[in-house]
This record gives sequence, structure tokens and C-alpha cells, in this order.
Amino acid sequence: MELHLHDKVELKKAHPCGCVQWEILRVGMDIKLKCLGCGHELMLPRNKAEKSIRKILGTD
Repeated sequence: MELHLHDKVELKKAHPCGCVQWEILRVGMDIKLKCLGCGHELMLPRNKAEKSIRKILGTD
């Protein structure tokens, strides 16, 4: 999967704040995501992040 810095992505499951849109802050073996609803940041292993992404919304 082609992921780039500052891409907006939609995940399959919603964050507890209710938002499903995230921004990619770091790309490598781990992916750092920032929730666009509440600003929470988390890091996931690349394979787990790629499985949980529904679609790439692009860069704004």
C-alpha cells in the first residue's frame, strides 16, 4: 500500500471520539496516526495499520 506523509486516511473502526479520519504523521516500519477529531496520536506497526485502513482520502 502506498502511504505518504500527511495523507488523510479513513479507518474501518471509529476512534472513541467518533471520528474515522486520521492524518499520517510518520511512515516507516511503524505508522504514526493523528485523529482529526480529538488530536490523539498513536503508532501502529505498518502491517496492522495497512489492514485497518479502509481508503486513502489524499492530501489536503
